Amino acid sequence: MPKTVSVIDIGSNSARMAIFARTSRFGFYLLEEKKSRVRISEGSYENQGYLQEEPIRRTLNALNGFVQIAKARGCHKILCVATSALRDAPNKKDFLKRAKEECGLQIRIINGEQEAYYGALACANLLHQTEGVSIDVGGGSSEYAILKNGKIQDLFSLDIGAIRLKELFFDKGDNLEGAQKFIAQALSSLPSQLKSDCVFGIGGSIRAITKIILKDSKTQFFHGMEIQAQAYIAFCQKIISSSSDMLRKLGFGEDRIDSIRSGALIFATFLEHLNAKTVITSGVGVREGVFLENLLRGHHNRFPSNFNPSLRCLLDRFDSKKSKSKLIKKEALRIFDTFSPIHQNDFFLKKILAIASSLACIGESIGSHMQCFHSGYLAFYGLEYGYSFEERNLIRIILEHSSKKLPKENKSDLIPLSNLRLLISILTLSKFLTITPSILTYQLLDEETLFIGGASYLAQEQILKSAKILDFKVRFQEAKMDKYHHRVYI
Repeated sequence: MPKTVSVIDIGSNSARMAIFARTSRFGFYLLEEKKSRVRISEGSYENQGYLQEEPIRRTLNALNGFVQIAKARGCHKILCVATSALRDAPNKKDFLKRAKEECGLQIRIINGEQEAYYGALACANLLHQTEGVSIDVGGGSSEYAILKNGKIQDLFSLDIGAIRLKELFFDKGDNLEGAQKFIAQALSSLPSQLKSDCVFGIGGSIRAITKIILKDSKTQFFHGMEIQAQAYIAFCQKIISSSSDMLRKLGFGEDRIDSIRSGALIFATFLEHLNAKTVITSGVGVREGVFLENLLRGHHNRFPSNFNPSLRCLLDRFDSKKSKSKLIKKEALRIFDTFSPIHQNDFFLKKILAIASSLACIGESIGSHMQCFHSGYLAFYGLEYGYSFEERNLIRIILEHSSKKLPKENKSDLIPLSNLRLLISILTLSKFLTITPSILTYQLLDEETLFIGGASYLAQEQILKSAKILDFKVRFQEAKMDKYHHRVYI
């Protein structure tokens, strides 16, 4: 598979392109993303599904631009799929022919179950939760998949989409009751036992709603964000009853004003149908699924056990001192095990420490000054896939505070302040102890005193100088005097 791959997804509302750059066999990151509001389905639902000339021209213009960008980025492989609007169109062959002649694109039209599969494949591999129901509210259709333990169990596609409902029920009068009946009839075809506490929300409508719900937060990165389903339902009800001016005041952009009411109606209805408790916003979907199908071919469309592509990617790109980071991680986990009477062998704490210590050196790729801050920043924004927002934030806090003053208040919702201070102290100590290679031994003398054997002179000097930024006391072996009356640490 080429190092740089472009995936284009032509939906009813928007055409989107994602360019992925591979850093190693399974490591990759999103290099660039482009979107064009082509509305290829505009006017089609009231014309027996036939694509109209103006939206066709918009779409071809956008595709031409995407191809130019992809080639400029060095993409030798461009994958292009089309969904509901094209698969429903009687004149789709004419469009495919024009796209090949004018844009040089070979477009593959995927059916509803394939569309549901690609979204579910992305969720199964790139979200921290692996059990739930994925929902992709598109322009022409909505796709659903059941995931259990990271495996896709079942797939569904229903002809209820934000643009389809807009044109059928809202453009020629505000027929909310008709739209509700249309959705209810479609949902009746789903298995009656289909219930799920957790929903993975895919698609532009859901991301737009999430962005407004979280507009007061300081983050713009919503992948993996967990919000109570009831909060979504309540906000969707507000959207449904809002005028266009009210939607603008809420913060929706002009490209969403005419379709967000129908998108919110579909989403809220399905959450209620499922009795969902939690929604995890997914920043990945069909494009990532198509990419992963190629990347993981021959591996049952799954990453190797205990492998994370974002962690691998960060190490590939920013860790020039791999031997040093491995040593820091090794000593950090040894110290953590020594403190087992304190933290009771908490698996989650060890997992977080292992990730943070692996990334302790990546900030040095930017420079020595503020390297802890740089490591935290790169980790928070670079660990795109497979971690929750709270996990990424916790890792960032640990990295930013290592070798610095310990926080006096809890900055993470996941663990108590005492455990946070312990992890930061262990990472700080590990960085000091690995200044020079040493054969080290550890022993917990009491709940707040760690005995270290074999630490080098420079390491002991640094640790003694920085004792106030550790959450526990450190003792070393007795020092002897050499013939020049210098202290020699054994």
